Amino acid sequence: MWTMIEIDTRKPVDVIDITARVQEALQEGKTESGICLVYTLHTTAGLAVNEADSALIKDISNLLDRVAPQGAGYHHDRSDGNAHAHLRATLLGNSVVIPVEQNKLILGTWQRILFFEFDGPRQRRIFVKAVPGV
Repeated sequence: MWTMIEIDTRKPVDVIDITARVQEALQEGKTESGICLVYTLHTTAGLAVNEADSALIKDISNLLDRVAPQGAGYHHDRSDGNAHAHLRATLLGNSVVIPVEQNKLILGTWQRILFFEFDGPRQRRIFVKAVPGV
């Protein structure tokens, strides 16, 4: 079972909690036990499992901004001007894998699936695949 989630980001840097959308996609497939792969189809966006606290999200964004600041003379900026977005996405990663039991994502109390936009606003696609029996 697989599903494509589409989201519209609103800002150049945006963080969206997609946990409920992923759980909805999982419900359609009836995977009793296994894993759920969540994968972004974009090179300037990333995914993470973390707390959806606004202060923490700001801290993560500030850290990524310090590590890969916009306009720092990157080679890729000569063509697209968005090298910082590619670098931030590389640091974060493009997928997460979450265990599934009884057709539900197994997440800790504060854990959420967060989509990070680094080159928005844009329409984005996220691939969700449940793999049973793992």
